[in-house]
Amino acid sequence: MTQQPIDGAALLNEVEAFHRRFNVFPREGAYVAVALWDAHAHLIDSFDSTPRIAFLSPEPGSGKSRALEVIETLVPNKMAAVDASPSALFRSVAGIEGERPTIIFDEIDTVFGPKAGDNEQLRGFLNAGHRRGRLMYRCVGDGANQTVQGFPSYCAVAMAGLGGLPDTITTRSVIIRMRRRAWNEKVEPYRLGTHEKQGHALRDRLAAWAEQVREKVEGAWPEMPDGITDRPADVWEPLLAVADAAGGDWPERARAACLELVKSSQADDKASLGIRLLTDLRDHVLIGVDKLPTIAVLDRLNALEDAPWADLDGKPLDNRRLSKMLKEYRTTGDEPIVSRNIRTAGGILKGYYAEDLQDAWTRYCPPPAQNSATSATPLQPSSQPVLA
Repeated sequence: MTQQPIDGAALLNEVEAFHRRFNVFPREGAYVAVALWDAHAHLIDSFDSTPRIAFLSPEPGSGKSRALEVIETLVPNKMAAVDASPSALFRSVAGIEGERPTIIFDEIDTVFGPKAGDNEQLRGFLNAGHRRGRLMYRCVGDGANQTVQGFPSYCAVAMAGLGGLPDTITTRSVIIRMRRRAWNEKVEPYRLGTHEKQGHALRDRLAAWAEQVREKVEGAWPEMPDGITDRPADVWEPLLAVADAAGGDWPERARAACLELVKSSQADDKASLGIRLLTDLRDHVLIGVDKLPTIAVLDRLNALEDAPWADLDGKPLDNRRLSKMLKEYRTTGDEPIVSRNIRTAGGILKGYYAEDLQDAWTRYCPPPAQNSATSATPLQPSSQPVLA
């Protein structure tokens, strides 16, 4: 008996409404993204990559775990991974113990945070598993009778935790910054015995709809919103493909959510400590001068408010770490950025030249604010570098 076509747009509306009953997300686009992510988990084999979705907050009690509980009811083969061993994850994703799971990882800060400890295998697994065909290689067997075996790692992962994530995970994720509910923000209490069944009913309909649109989704190249390229485009491509398959107002809403959340992520995240360093050097240190001794560079960086430099793992930024970080970037002549001699009235000092940083500023830093006088504007040579 041929199943009647399912209205994908109406179904996604129901999935979104189900999330709204139990969670207050910080942005409207988050409800759209989460509903699309739930649906994409049923179509994961149609895509070359799967975006992670991460609910993060600075404090407990912000609804992160509740968001994962709701997602658990809507995705196929959910597997709670907060206490799973790496070997269990490898075997599960490889399908050795059954169908490949959708991994639900609460308290992800225990893997990536300052108290993470020895979790390199889990970190590698989450890094590799966003792309189809990536294998994790492990030795299997007893004693001397061991062989190398590749385990598939491709699977959908939803995460929640305190603080942030490593850059390699952040750039592969839809990030939702959760907040504690305000007094006037009301949600329905979540009752596992009742609401899990309701979620499972939606899950089964998502699975049936996924089978109906699978051929349409496979190989789709959805049109990206203006300005969404590179890694953000990789993250959102599966979600936009789902929205296009659903139809209705979901293609438009999905692209609006994409722009909203990508812009929010770029504003909230510092991208990386290296990019933050380059940007602060451009916007707050080498302003109006073409060179500056290292001692002055460090003084200015460590004096910046709302910057990490005065407290990096309990210590201020020093010459050794500054040098190590800047060597990761290159000059226009494709040489590492290093300190050079600067002649001052008191003698020769080591320091940094704006011209050496110019190429890195152009390639890695966001455009300078229109109303700020930064060293992105033409610099006037200074015969006497400022020392403080």
